[in-house]
Amino acid sequence: MSLLTCSAGQEIYTLFGHTAIRYENFTRRTDVVYNYGIFNFDAPNFELRFALGETDYQLGVSRFDRFMREYEYFGRNVSQQILNLNQSEKVKLVKLLEENYLPENRIYRYNFFYDNCATRPRDQIEKAIGGTLQYADDMYTTDIGESFRSIIHQYTPGHEWSRLSIDLCLGSKADAPINRREMMFVPFYVRDYFREAIVVEDDGTSRPLVSAEETLLKATSPDNEGFALSDITPLQAGWGLFTLILLLTLAGFRYKKSWWGIDLVLFLTAGMAGCVLAFLVLFSVHPTVSPNYLLFVFHPFHLLLLPHLIIKVKKRQRSWYLMLNCAILTLFILLWAIIPQNFNLAVLPLAACLWIRSLNNVVTTQIHRK
Repeated sequence: MSLLTCSAGQEIYTLFGHTAIRYENFTRRTDVVYNYGIFNFDAPNFELRFALGETDYQLGVSRFDRFMREYEYFGRNVSQQILNLNQSEKVKLVKLLEENYLPENRIYRYNFFYDNCATRPRDQIEKAIGGTLQYADDMYTTDIGESFRSIIHQYTPGHEWSRLSIDLCLGSKADAPINRREMMFVPFYVRDYFREAIVVEDDGTSRPLVSAEETLLKATSPDNEGFALSDITPLQAGWGLFTLILLLTLAGFRYKKSWWGIDLVLFLTAGMAGCVLAFLVLFSVHPTVSPNYLLFVFHPFHLLLLPHLIIKVKKRQRSWYLMLNCAILTLFILLWAIIPQNFNLAVLPLAACLWIRSLNNVVTTQIHRK
């Protein structure tokens, strides 16, 4: 019985690696892999159900050689930790896996942080152990300076645009301190903590959980080598957009142009993003998407009040909505450091874009009134 840990891939759903359990029975010439990470992109309403937190994954069983060919094709490392289990524990683990694989049990409600392809193998292995499993560290203290968001950032280097999209969707609960056991939603932490764990028997004797470790497949590229969507980072793009909007706003102020098309595109996009965030906060069962203080910047009212906003800008009339939005964004930017949520830095120039266009309406209409 072995724990397999697979390195990160290039797709967003592979950035955090993968875990599976290998079962070899030399008498029966069996060599299979139990994989809790099977899902179907083509399932009806997959994207909607994922956003709602109602995604179903399932346990799959495949031949070991077929499993390895897939990871070889995608150029991903596979390491193996042989579990130091006695015969009764091995039998119990196989029984647990086979019970999980029954048609009525193999499908489970997936949760990225709490119930995924890494935590399920860990839980089955722990259940199979007859003695007491002891990890080298205190697994329940939260004084380790980590959160779900900080762990996400550890495994998204070179994927700045993916990190931005994740940061936008995660709310303030993703910044709460977590313990080491909660960190094991990432397969690499399961591997690392298993490496130092011991099994304590009832008679006081102990044995390491892992008897041997080896690399079964060496990838053709380094772990976590990211494929960036662009050489331009979200932060660079954000400040570039702000600079452009600032220059156009100043030019419009000088030549008495409203540039209402800028407001149309900007507030339309912000409103659409706000609809997504509001949907997640109100309807998703993901435990870490609510509350989300980004709703002060991106919210559905930008979309709902867009006709009013554009009419006021085109006629160079004062918009109370833009005045209120300017005040809210001013507070958001000033209080950035003390709001109980860690924001992606790319949000700052985006908020500044909305702020400068709201301020433009306040200033120009005031001058016009005089």
